Amino acid sequence: MSQDPATTRGDRSLSRWSAALTQAGISDQGMRRAYDVQRKLVRSYRREEYLAARLLLPAELRPYVLAAVAFMHETDRRIDLGDVSARHEALRSWNGQVRAVLDGTKTEQDTLRALQDTVHRHPQMAERVRDFLDGTPVEAAWRGFESEAELQTYVDCYSMPALMLTACLIGPLPGAAQHEAFERGCRQLIEAMQRTDFLADLPEDLEQGHIGIPRDELLRHGLDVEDLRERPEACVPALERVVNAQAALADRVFSQARELPALVEPQYRPFLRALMAVQSLRLRAVKTAGGSVLESGASPAASTTLKILWQEYRAFRKHQR
Repeated sequence: MSQDPATTRGDRSLSRWSAALTQAGISDQGMRRAYDVQRKLVRSYRREEYLAARLLLPAELRPYVLAAVAFMHETDRRIDLGDVSARHEALRSWNGQVRAVLDGTKTEQDTLRALQDTVHRHPQMAERVRDFLDGTPVEAAWRGFESEAELQTYVDCYSMPALMLTACLIGPLPGAAQHEAFERGCRQLIEAMQRTDFLADLPEDLEQGHIGIPRDELLRHGLDVEDLRERPEACVPALERVVNAQAALADRVFSQARELPALVEPQYRPFLRALMAVQSLRLRAVKTAGGSVLESGASPAASTTLKILWQEYRAFRKHQR
């Protein structure tokens, strides 16, 4: 009897994942199950990130990157539930659990088990986790920005620590020659990514009553949040100018991060190049949408993203040989 092709592909995928766990040195069956839970979670809600990690990272690093992404998502889930007081209470409880795990307390929670093991094997991540936890109240309380200075504080306190959860696994270690340059590049990259996200996600954020464009920037163009909500069509010309100005800022800071892939080891460059190429596509989609971004947001075609991943996968495979 012939085997179903979909089943065959699934078996191969599981086999490759099992091999990745083995290459990463994860032999305990309970811990392997904990990492597998994280893999399935990331695959279900961050498909592109999962695919990039699956295709473009060395097998021995994949479980740890997926564990970091899963931990970030689990934290964000608590930030997004309930009113502000409920969010802060959920974070206080979660932060206590995470810090206890970092201090060596055993846990049966799969996400925290995988995180604890990852930090044990990659000690540079412990400080990054603590920095991220320190910044989560900023995200929980976020209701938009009054000024550019507030946006910069948000990037420093929350966005940058979130990026470094995974970036610290592929970048130069503290004390290495390229470490400081890598940190600067990551800060430039995440600011560009965050600015682009705020523009691309404008309709969704507006529905929640707050957006990522600083209020003083809106006022400079004769707009406010209520205008965008109550008379969107009339706002398009002024919003076009706002989007162009904000996209230009994102483009400028993004260009400063162009050399980032050269600062990591060759085996990590395809992953980082793909991340930056997709970011460039997102920014281009925002520029193309202009003022109409308010109607439907902006995102690149999935086929274009997949093409980038395939191109970098070929480069990755060539390096692996």
